[in-house]
Amino acid sequence: MTSPTLARKAKLKNHLVSAKAKLRQHLTLRRILLVAAASAAAFLLLLTVRALSASHARSPAGAASVSPPVSVRHNAQQQQQGGCAKLPGAVAEALVHYATANATLPQTGDELAATARLLARRAPCNVLVFGGLGPESALWAALNHGGRTTFLEEDAASIAEAAARHPGLGLDSHQVAYQTTLADADELLGLRGSPDCTASPPKDHALWEDHFECSPCKLAMRGLPAAFYETEWDVIIVYAPAGWVPEAPGRVGGAIYMAGMAARTRQPGSGETDVMVHGVDRTVEDSFSRAFLCEGYIKEEVGRLRHFAIPSHREKEGMPFCP
Repeated sequence: MTSPTLARKAKLKNHLVSAKAKLRQHLTLRRILLVAAASAAAFLLLLTVRALSASHARSPAGAASVSPPVSVRHNAQQQQQGGCAKLPGAVAEALVHYATANATLPQTGDELAATARLLARRAPCNVLVFGGLGPESALWAALNHGGRTTFLEEDAASIAEAAARHPGLGLDSHQVAYQTTLADADELLGLRGSPDCTASPPKDHALWEDHFECSPCKLAMRGLPAAFYETEWDVIIVYAPAGWVPEAPGRVGGAIYMAGMAARTRQPGSGETDVMVHGVDRTVEDSFSRAFLCEGYIKEEVGRLRHFAIPSHREKEGMPFCP
């Protein structure tokens, strides 16, 4: 007959054997679950990669749809070649100019910032400036680095002075003449209802020199350089002509009217033309910009600067002059 002590030892031994068996079974099951989970994850990852590859192969745009912007690719290429991006000459010259100039800009900081935001969004692009060959000329050229910035200026001395002040910018400047004066303001504003001035441009014609040279509309400017007609303008800044006395040309038509017509003859489907008019705190600029660039196209107004976004009027026949 076994003693109680031996019985307890035998019972404890049985419990230990049973516990070891259960532990081995548990570890084996855990390994199986882990292996199964890892296999499933690998399978799902492989399936996802294959699906993405197949989707990319089916896309007609393929690589173009995921290519980085040109500026990013350019910087990457420079880094691969061991070089670094240099500050563009136009930007460097503008920085030196404004750091050393002892002049007060005619526009406020908020007004300049509004145009700078627009150019930052659209540049490099085609920018046309009526006037503007003052302290801001270097700024417009620098902000549109890589694009075309053209100035139409009535004063030959201003053109020569700007070229001498900024030889490195190579400013594209042309002298123009205005045929209107502030004394004609009331008569010219009345032309808003004249079919000669508000007729829609032909669908098959871009900006057309003969249309304005032979136009019976007194607002049409004559003698504009070929540069005005050969380019589709993305941004037009109206900063001239001056209009402090009745004999001065003022912005009673000419620049504002031609800016509006250039925008309306833009190629269909190519977006809007942004037109910035400065000096709208004065009656003439306020009235003529609203009449010939249209209140319905006003996008923003900052201080004395008014921003219009004008669509092409060649999209469809009979499009009204103003919305």
